[in-house]
Amino acid sequence: MKKLFTIFILLVAVFFAGFFFAGGSTAMGPQTLASVKNFINTRANESKTESKPSQSEDGGSFQHIKRFIFLPDAVNERVPAKHFVPISALPNRLVEAIVAVEDERFYSHHGFDLEAIGRATLVNLQYGEVTEGASTITQQLVKNLFLSPEQTLSRKAEELMLSLDFEARYSKNEILSLYLNTIYFGSGYYGIYNASQGYFGKEPSELSLPEAAMLAGLPNAPSLYSPYEDFLMAKKRQFIVLDAMVKNGYIDEKTAESAKIAPIYLAH
Repeated sequence: MKKLFTIFILLVAVFFAGFFFAGGSTAMGPQTLASVKNFINTRANESKTESKPSQSEDGGSFQHIKRFIFLPDAVNERVPAKHFVPISALPNRLVEAIVAVEDERFYSHHGFDLEAIGRATLVNLQYGEVTEGASTITQQLVKNLFLSPEQTLSRKAEELMLSLDFEARYSKNEILSLYLNTIYFGSGYYGIYNASQGYFGKEPSELSLPEAAMLAGLPNAPSLYSPYEDFLMAKKRQFIVLDAMVKNGYIDEKTAESAKIAPIYLAH
């Protein structure tokens, strides 16, 4: 029954999102919108208060609705303003490295990648266990900001809907910027500013290709690939990132080989 109710709420949220995207917001003045937002905020807070300790921190059904209708506000509540680095202040090589290794069709899909899902499904069926994922950068951002780690139908449905909502409201560069400023890079560093300073003692804009490739490899398994935890594993992962950049046409093989042998100087 709880699952059915959650799915019903999601459908209602999708309806309202479609209503707003289709221009329905023009039928509601600022005062009406503010009233709707206040009502949803009140019910979301009540839902949090009434939730049992064992429940996830998703905030209840009204919190889900708030995310769909007022997504930018929900994002701003979760994304720290301090040390936020816009995409324009990030080196192109870092952006290219992240896209190449995490989501090579990022610029062509609309929040989810059917080809990646199909490939991952075949691989996982072959091995009889989950060995390969198919989450896009947008989906990873949604999970990092809002969702619990539980694997349920309603949670996956919300992840998909929120990903589509993100793609409709934000540009690709804005999504990348949000992702890079919130993702965990290991060793206690959240966001690209903290990771760049923590690992290399540099501003993100100063990162070299070898450094950018090493950082781009960390979100996949930050505790495993952190150079402070295991430098050899971090280097192996860096090689994978550089090879992915070659595969996707961002750099040539000569540039990749030079980056692989370039010395890395850690801040600590």
